[in-house]
Amino acid sequence: MMFIRKFLFLICILSLCYTTTYSQDLSNTYKEEVITTLSTLMNERYVFPDIAKDTEKHLKKQFKEGHFDSFTTNESFANALTESVQSINNDKHMRIMNQPPYEAPAMTPERLIEEKIHNLRRKKEYNAGFHTIKVLEGNVGYLDLRGFTYFQEGKPIADAYMKLISNTDAVIVDLSKNGGGDPEMVQYLCSYFFKGGVHLNSLYFREGDETIDFYTLDKVDGKKMIDIPLFVMTSSRTFSGAEEFSYNMQTQKRATLVGQTSGGGANPGGTRPINENLSVFIPTGKAINPITKTNWEGVGVVPEIKVTADESFNKTHELAKKAADQYREKTKEIYTNTFTHLLSKLETYDAVHSEKEILATLKECYKKGLIQDWEINALGYQYMMEHKKPKIAVCIFKANTVLHPESANGFDSYAEGLMTIGNYDESIKNYKKAVALATADNSPDLSVYQENLEKALQKK
Repeated sequence: MMFIRKFLFLICILSLCYTTTYSQDLSNTYKEEVITTLSTLMNERYVFPDIAKDTEKHLKKQFKEGHFDSFTTNESFANALTESVQSINNDKHMRIMNQPPYEAPAMTPERLIEEKIHNLRRKKEYNAGFHTIKVLEGNVGYLDLRGFTYFQEGKPIADAYMKLISNTDAVIVDLSKNGGGDPEMVQYLCSYFFKGGVHLNSLYFREGDETIDFYTLDKVDGKKMIDIPLFVMTSSRTFSGAEEFSYNMQTQKRATLVGQTSGGGANPGGTRPINENLSVFIPTGKAINPITKTNWEGVGVVPEIKVTADESFNKTHELAKKAADQYREKTKEIYTNTFTHLLSKLETYDAVHSEKEILATLKECYKKGLIQDWEINALGYQYMMEHKKPKIAVCIFKANTVLHPESANGFDSYAEGLMTIGNYDESIKNYKKAVALATADNSPDLSVYQENLEKALQKK
């Protein structure tokens, strides 16, 4: 099944091949062989076996009646087959496609080189689906995503793009031109906007009678935005994996969808060759949402705010700017209340309670993203030097070592605070810890920490 997850999910956009423009005379024998092979592939792999058999009967009946006689090119024949197949299964994922025209004969080194160059060019132009990233007026992040490429290829690009909007106060993900892709990539990008462990979607596969569950990841290689206002733009071109992303956000009540109803394709699968000229995308599974217990197949994902395609961007930006304003006000209120609480704990020193209370309050500030390690350190020095409250400072420095146990600078500052209140043994112990961490990390400040340790030893 790992093979299926890595290679069977061909991105719908990338599976739309270039079509030939030259004319061919397709014989009835050729067409019959194509229909026979196509039927075999459907019967072996299509997620709904009974519908596959009905589709085969329909195609063979049409062939006998001469329905395909007028189609003289692979391009027109592929389009006719797609129309016939979808008239029975109503599955927009299942498409018969004409392969791109190559100059070199098949199964030759020249053909291999030609195909490689063709695929490399498309890969570079596609850029893992990431088309545009920018910060709009109102500090609103905007991502125009055209597809969900394979996770291993797309993850580094995703992290780089997401970093550029990590400090915005609202985010728009534009999926209006997104044809879908790899479920793992959908899972990863969703994880930027959720805590870990949220059940997003499940995929059932006919092969092996197996169901794979997709949960949000605990960590991403970037900054999570779990409380940032999120908006998703959809259209009739939003399809497959892009619909899953939208549906995940909608059913989890994490985002507001704006635009038009999406295309309605919830059955994942992969592309298989029919012959040298034609291939078919065959859905081998179906999506099962953990909340609705169904999916968007055939009906699409319906946005909460319906507007025309021409209105989508402006309307979404307008909503996002208002949400960003509200988010800033909320953040200001949280910041004020949290720091007021912190300062109240720093007013007086209590030998029994201060250390524990200051650690708990700083931990709360840190978890909310309101204070960083260097700011905690600076706060400690402020209380030690300006406010002349060295015991409070020591509590702050110690809390910083608990929150950042790999910080050599944190232990060095804690040691300095301990030295100020005359606790030489503990001070030297923490200076040594700072030197050890700096040595292991090849810190450029190692010599400073070593010098501070030597001074402490001499002072003792």
